[in-house]
Amino acid sequence: MKKDFYLTRYALIIKKLEAAPANYKQLEEYLLNSFEFQDAGITSYSIRTLQRDIKEISSLFHLTIHNKKKGDNSYYIESRPVMEVDEYNQKLLESFQISSALNLHPDFSEFIFFETRKPTGLEHFYDLFFAIRNKRVASFEYLNYQNRLISSRKVHPLALKESKNRWYLIAVDTNDSVLKSFGLDRIQFLNVSDGKYRENYTCNFKEHFRYAFGVMNFAEQAPQRIILKCTKQQGEYIKSFPLHHTQTVVKKTDTEIFFELHLHPTYDFIQEILSFGNEVTVIEPQSVVSKITEILKTSLSHY
Repeated sequence: MKKDFYLTRYALIIKKLEAAPANYKQLEEYLLNSFEFQDAGITSYSIRTLQRDIKEISSLFHLTIHNKKKGDNSYYIESRPVMEVDEYNQKLLESFQISSALNLHPDFSEFIFFETRKPTGLEHFYDLFFAIRNKRVASFEYLNYQNRLISSRKVHPLALKESKNRWYLIAVDTNDSVLKSFGLDRIQFLNVSDGKYRENYTCNFKEHFRYAFGVMNFAEQAPQRIILKCTKQQGEYIKSFPLHHTQTVVKKTDTEIFFELHLHPTYDFIQEILSFGNEVTVIEPQSVVSKITEILKTSLSHY
């Protein structure tokens, strides 16, 4: 079996077992009939390889595959609530599935087209990741897009967060001890010092961003109940690719779909709603309705 094919196997095994339990014979049939195995010319998959793959999946993805010793001797992945699914592992799986396809077929450029808008600042990602893990003080020059001014910053890096294909550093600014976000695309001359910061921050970022939209969060305010009315067509798109993990469908008619969300109505969220034009309307709360009305009136006055 090809040595560089293991990531593809892992992704296929996880995909199969997350859908339903399967014994070795069912897994073998699923894998050998997959287009990935067919394209790679692989015609066998042993129980020994499966057992080795299960151990590697556990190590790499922190995802345990159980085996029923009685009955049909099937393998299964214990179901988890949506909020407990590891986003990092999901990203790894998605990346592996794409990279495996491209590695098998290097002539992909005729068939696959990537987004031409590329995020910048990713050259800082690993250095900041190292700083976070090792509690290192970081300093850099930071560009403010609003006033085009560059300022020197010294921070205690705590986390990295992705939002709309951009990456942000979440850190405590040593100048005022305030938790802030910094776009990686605006960081210049990054330096990770040898010195460690002594403070023990107790931020639970999963909870901190639970009701956030984008990187902004107002922890001192309670999240609000948002009701959206969408055209049937746009609503189906939003249902298949939710705006937020709290999103639920509360009503459907022949022409409209209504959604309920619980989040902080940040600037990023309002801009997202505006991007849908007349196909998405905010019904509640009135404060958000008024804000969007004000923005639309100002925009109209420019034409």
